[in-house]
Amino acid sequence: MELALAQARLAGARGEIPVGAVVIGPAGEVLAEAGNETEAGCDATAHAEMLALRRAALSRGSPRLADCDLVVTLEPCPMCAAAIGLFRVRRLIFGAYDPKGGGVEHGPRLFDSGFPHRPREIVGGMREGECAEILREFFAGLR
Repeated sequence: MELALAQARLAGARGEIPVGAVVIGPAGEVLAEAGNETEAGCDATAHAEMLALRRAALSRGSPRLADCDLVVTLEPCPMCAAAIGLFRVRRLIFGAYDPKGGGVEHGPRLFDSGFPHRPREIVGGMREGECAEILREFFAGLR
């Protein structure tokens, strides 16, 4: 989670919503890490999770990450949750819960709604306070 938090802080410093993600390989190695890049890339799909998953898949030469874990600072939105399933991520670990925009524990609860692929393990609330505080500080600075 420390690497994901670092990516979130970097994203916030760039003016992006501060969310960070890291894909961890089967031996514990970092395959990819990313922070949000939606503003910089004028791409509404450039969420940290999407970028990290794409980069990890490219580095492995496969669209499947069945032996990999994704660590992200915020509960994934429905789009990212679907991508997590499609990439066949083994384990999802996220920090802050997102009652408004989440797609795992909130909103459509994608993995509980019959989506064909689900991580074997989902752990929410990892360093939740720290992850949420980064977001609170960012949005307070915009007001």
